[in-house]
Amino acid sequence: MRSTFTKLALLALLSAPSSLLFAAPPAALDPAALQVDAATITYHAQLGDTLSVIADQLTGNKSNWVQLAKINRIGNDRTIPIGTAIIIPVALLPDDPSSAQVAAMSGTIDATGADGRAITIGIGTTLTEGTIINTGSNSFLTLSLPDQSHIAIPSNSQVKLSKLRSARYTKSPRTEISLLKGRVESKVSPLEKNKGRFEVHSPLAVAGVRGTDFRVDLVGDKVMTEVLSGGVAVAKKDKPAALTLRAGQGNITNTKGVGKAVALLSQPEFTGRPQLQERPTLRFTVNPVSGTRGYRAQVATDASLNNVVSEAESDSPEIKINGLDDGKYFVRITALDQAGLQGKPLIAAFTLKARPEPPISIEPKNKSRSENLVFSWAEVSNAQAYHLQVASDAEFSHIIIDEAALNAAQFNAGKLALGTYYWRVATIVDTAGVRDQGPYGDPQGFSLLPALQIPKIADAVDGDLSFRWTGEPGQKFVVEIGHDASFSSLLLTQDTATPEINVPRPASGTYFIRIKAIDPDGYVSPFSPAQKVYIGSRWVTSDGSPLLNVGGNTQAGY
Repeated sequence: MRSTFTKLALLALLSAPSSLLFAAPPAALDPAALQVDAATITYHAQLGDTLSVIADQLTGNKSNWVQLAKINRIGNDRTIPIGTAIIIPVALLPDDPSSAQVAAMSGTIDATGADGRAITIGIGTTLTEGTIINTGSNSFLTLSLPDQSHIAIPSNSQVKLSKLRSARYTKSPRTEISLLKGRVESKVSPLEKNKGRFEVHSPLAVAGVRGTDFRVDLVGDKVMTEVLSGGVAVAKKDKPAALTLRAGQGNITNTKGVGKAVALLSQPEFTGRPQLQERPTLRFTVNPVSGTRGYRAQVATDASLNNVVSEAESDSPEIKINGLDDGKYFVRITALDQAGLQGKPLIAAFTLKARPEPPISIEPKNKSRSENLVFSWAEVSNAQAYHLQVASDAEFSHIIIDEAALNAAQFNAGKLALGTYYWRVATIVDTAGVRDQGPYGDPQGFSLLPALQIPKIADAVDGDLSFRWTGEPGQKFVVEIGHDASFSSLLLTQDTATPEINVPRPASGTYFIRIKAIDPDGYVSPFSPAQKVYIGSRWVTSDGSPLLNVGGNTQAGY
């Protein structure tokens, strides 16, 4: 579109302080005679105008009148008809200072101005030409330019804003970024119409664009360039462009020259469901991409990935990232080829809801032989309550216990049918007066097995007592005989590798007997229910019936 400078606008421009302009045009120009296009301005000649005056006032250089004469086919500089349209291309227009603004940042950012003074960086900080920026470990900065282009500087990088300018009148950007260390990622607004320039300089190469999304990475003695959209002209420093990279291509420039264009690796694909992350450590797993040496992930708070807050690399298809607060994020994952070039990105939204963290499960685990099943877990300091679920399947589609507001860190479920179960617990806290339940802990599976049977008791022929009970292959046992029901005073504690023991007959009195089993896998069952036994001159049952030994079989007397 064409627009006409109003007198007020141009007069304001011409009266701007010299600190904001490189060469302010003289005020003698008639503002109404000037029209601005995307990449040119057009001046309509007034009475007495000459090309040298026009060149001096609009380009800041009198000698440009020669080029203006050629471009506009004017043979006689001193006889220009009034109203003649004199086109001036953007390449002849003088520079005005431009700037960059901090659009997003995280971590530790250091910046130094062109005068060597330190700059305090914050959102909205304006940076000018000559600024040098350093990003620390796991620190990120995104700059916004007046034409809505964005420059993202990942962690452990150093960048200099070597040129931040724009053409006078057309505002066509003239930007040069010097990559001194690390990486820089640029999303450049289209420059074809306004004939602007955007270049990334590195010690070995220059990448020039006309509007594109591309990355430049300086690694040792090589520069890697990757293009995601548009085109990038790549050249050795101070040499003509040797290669144009198109979308989906990359190359490596080193001391030997500009490397050939290669296809970037394809976009990875997720496995599983990463949209909800319920642990403080983020885990993203992708299907392996052929030809990779690793993967890189960046996490940001916005879909454009301007506000990057964390990144990580992994040699395997699983990438882990720590240190983020709960919230909504976006992740970008790329595959790295054998040379280190990043491939096409996978970008997806996800939610991190890992707090309050679930308690640590205590019991039961793996198996239980308890007839009075108790679920227990560690206490969480700020917990208001806990949510316990028990199911017959690992997917918790068949829930048999659902206790949503338990105040204690345990629950007595009583007697359940034998079988396989799964259980999980979540923590509930009060967040600003709102009940906030965190994620469930990892499901714990266990088998509920038969409890130990109360031992059978018999008089041995030799006067000792013989205890026998039902056991399983490989089990070991602990037998306790106590003087009281709480087993605070023990007559006997004995380990045995078989489901039986012989003990000397104790003195007459009342005793209590219990047994626990130790399975081959190390599981220790609870003690069996205690059996109360009266001992007189002979062993008797709890109802007082004497125990007789007949042919080696023990039976109650009549």
